[in-house]
Amino acid sequence: MKPKTKKIIILCSMIALLIATGVLNWYLNTKLTDNLKDTDADITEETFFQGLRSDRESVRQEAYVYLDSIIASENSSAEAKAAAEAQKLAIVTNMENELMLEGLIKAKGFEDCVVSITASNINVVVMSEELTSDQLTQIISIIVDETDYSPGNVKIIPYTEATAT
Repeated sequence: MKPKTKKIIILCSMIALLIATGVLNWYLNTKLTDNLKDTDADITEETFFQGLRSDRESVRQEAYVYLDSIIASENSSAEAKAAAEAQKLAIVTNMENELMLEGLIKAKGFEDCVVSITASNINVVVMSEELTSDQLTQIISIIVDETDYSPGNVKIIPYTEATAT
């Protein structure tokens, strides 16, 4: 075979492979896009409450990393380590209380809610158009019965999708 013929065969083979790769890429991208559209239809949109919980969890994870670094550091004093451990314990206690309060509030017939506990306040966001005085009393009663907070330290906020717009 002549060198010129070899070069032409190699060049034609390379062009054929390039075309085949392009067609395969187009086909796979089209299939992937169609599958993603089908999957998107099945996945519900993240709700306001899911977003709040997700944000709360990510902030807590960052706090854990920070506190763990203080606890693990050889440069940290014994007092700093003890304070970091106490803060981690407080976070865990708040998480347990928030989960319990959310469950009890939902058990009273509210579709969804998010409870956030700080050192001085409890904030409750409840999915509801508006809250009646009986509903407010129910929520405050749950919080006062289950925690050491007084009614004056409880903030209850009704939320609907219309509230967001």
